[in-house]
Amino acid sequence: MPRKAESSTEENDEPVQEKEKNEMLERMLAAVLNYLSDEEIEEIDLEYLLTNTEDLKQWWDQYREKNKKQIEDEIKKSLSNLTLEELESIREQIKGKIG
Repeated sequence: MPRKAESSTEENDEPVQEKEKNEMLERMLAAVLNYLSDEEIEEIDLEYLLTNTEDLKQWWDQYREKNKKQIEDEIKKSLSNLTLEELESIREQIKGKIG
């Protein structure tokens, strides 16, 4: 029976967590839009936004990591369209980063 109670508690927590996540995203979006709509800002400073918007950098890093697989798949698909020279150049670039 305790198992059922834990499961029930987890199910009840999901809407709360989803609501908190939505509120966090709304807060970040509002901060970004406030920054972008500031007429005194002449040049958009993304590093400033990431540093000074609460939770935005953490969210962005998680988002990028989550989409890493999609990027890998896109690259794999595009490899067949490259010439041998282009592939060799990419291989050399990769070797340079690894070694």
